[in-house]
This record gives sequence, C-alpha cells and structure tokens, in this order.
Amino acid sequence: MNAHAPLEFSALPEWTDMRYFLEVARAGTLSGAARRLGVEHTTVARRVQRLEVELKSTLFDRRREGYELTEIGQALLPHAEVMERAMLAAAEQLGGPQTAARGAVRLGAPEVFGTLVVATRLAPLLEQHPDLRVDLLLLPRFANLANREADIGVMLDPPDAGRYMVTRLTEFRYYLYAAPSYLEKHGPIRSRADLAGHDFIDYVQDQLMSAGLNYLDDLGIEPRRRFCCTGMLAQYEAAVAGIGLIMAPPYAVPDDGRLLCQLPGEIFAHRTLWLVAPADIFRLRRVRVVWDHLRQTVEQSPGLFQR
Repeated sequence: MNAHAPLEFSALPEWTDMRYFLEVARAGTLSGAARRLGVEHTTVARRVQRLEVELKSTLFDRRREGYELTEIGQALLPHAEVMERAMLAAAEQLGGPQTAARGAVRLGAPEVFGTLVVATRLAPLLEQHPDLRVDLLLLPRFANLANREADIGVMLDPPDAGRYMVTRLTEFRYYLYAAPSYLEKHGPIRSRADLAGHDFIDYVQDQLMSAGLNYLDDLGIEPRRRFCCTGMLAQYEAAVAGIGLIMAPPYAVPDDGRLLCQLPGEIFAHRTLWLVAPADIFRLRRVRVVWDHLRQTVEQSPGLFQR
C-alpha cells in the first residue's frame, strides 16, 4: 500500500470503518480507540486494516509509541469528520427535537471542579435523561478539543483559533487559607504585608497547565514554596496538615473548620472559567443538554466561586 499516492477506491468504504479510523487518529493508539468505541483492540486493528485495503493506501505509521497519520491519512481525516457530523446530525434529527438526550458526552474538567462541582450535581440530569452517559475526564491538563478528546471542556484559557462555541461559565476567586495548627505555629495573618514570612503550597511551576494558575504572583510577594504538587486535592491535604498556606477557590475547601479563610476582602486572585465545545459537536442535543446543565449548576451555586 502506498502512503503518499492519491487515494484509489476499490470499493466504497463503510462508514463504520471510517469511524474506527477517526478514533485511532484521535487517540493515537489502538487501545485508546478501543476504549472509546467499547470494543477489543484487535477489532480496531482489523477494521483499520480493512479500510487501508479498500483505499489501497497506508493511513497510519505504526510506531512503538502509537499510531501517527500518514500524509494520506491526514488528507482523509477532514472527509471522515464531515461524514461523522452528517451521521450524528441525522441521528439527532430522526430522534426528534423533544426526545430525551441519549448517548455519551465526554466532559473535560479540572480535577477539583470536576470532582466537587460536576460529579456531585449530575444525578438530576441523568435521572431526566436515562439514556445519557457522561464521561468525565479529570486530566492533568485541559482537554484537547481539536482532536476530539472531549466534547465539552471547562478551562481557564479559551481557544483563540478554530470553530468553537465559547461562553463564560463563571468568574471565581482563589482565596488564602490556613490550617489552625499552622496559624498556632506561625502567628496570625493581619495584613498582606504579613505574607512575606510564611510558607506556601503551590503547583509545580514547570508543570502548569495554564498561566492562570500563577495566582501566587497576584500576592505581590516572592512566595516561599515549601510543598508543590500537580494536583489541588493533594495541595489541600498538605494545607490541612499544616505545611503551609494555600490559595484555593471556595468549592475546593469544605466549610468544616480544617482550613480558615484569611482576609477574604483583601487577599484573593480573580480568574474566569470558560465552557468550550467544537461548533459542530455543539449542535448535538446530548451535548447541549450537558452544556446547559453545567451553566445552570454554576448559576445556582454562586457561593462556590466567590465569598
């Protein structure tokens, strides 16, 4: 098979084979595509190979680290995506505008927001739409919507290129918190000037998934970082243990007295969460239903985002 020659059809390929091609292109591995399709990886390999035979072209370079599109595969990709959009739109239209949403929606969200805000408030949505499934991706980075890793993304930085639906989900603030045990050892915080002598907990600086996580810079001091971690859940537990001060949004800190907010009217960092979806995917009812549920959830819980 030729990886560079123009496509030559020996027979019209089946749509299902094109779907397998799309998922391998997006996941980069047979196993990843198999998980997304709910089949064995051997089935994915067989269907991709059949498509290559039909097209008389090699669509992927098989490498140890995964599958990479050849030049011909890159040329085929947008056509396969057009076919996918048409099939999805047809399924939605045949289902009727008033039918319950059905199918899977992949939602990418920051770890703590997804765990404490999204997952705890999904039950009413799933009860209303019994054939809907939500796959929540709690990634160490924001979901890649360009390769369809997710249908909807909650992120700090909206895309500045491409065809996306983008809306401001909420304004929120990171506040300063301290454990009572920490304050007993290090003294009270009465003003911003007191921060210079304290220990801080933060993200690992060379692993930041967004410049928006540099919120300690908003304090106006050079923070003394004593413990850094790539996840906020671990940062929270370290703060509870008295290792140092932490900046966190209200939804990340239970009101149980284990952490106390310090000078909320004076010390905070303001940020924005955005809701993003590819424009073509946004037209699907199941995606819009999840999208609207997220917006409604945030609107009904303002105290989760600002004190």
